[in-house]
Amino acid sequence: MKPASGASRRHLPTSPFKPPPPAPPVEQFSVNDQVTHDRYGLGVVLAVEDGVGVIVDFGSQQERITTPYKKLHKL
Repeated sequence: MKPASGASRRHLPTSPFKPPPPAPPVEQFSVNDQVTHDRYGLGVVLAVEDGVGVIVDFGSQQERITTPYKKLHKL
């Protein structure tokens, strides 16, 4: 038996099962937004790299957070 691949399967219109929900939109950040991160805490966005990531100043350190921003939330 083959292992499951990471690619998503397409939904057939005749299938009795519901199609998978669409992916939620990626949250957009701009410079000087106040954010919180599950690991690093409170911070301020210093730079935005379109579609790639953001650089955030958390006070004691600066971190580059890449998309998708699962643990980063705008305040």
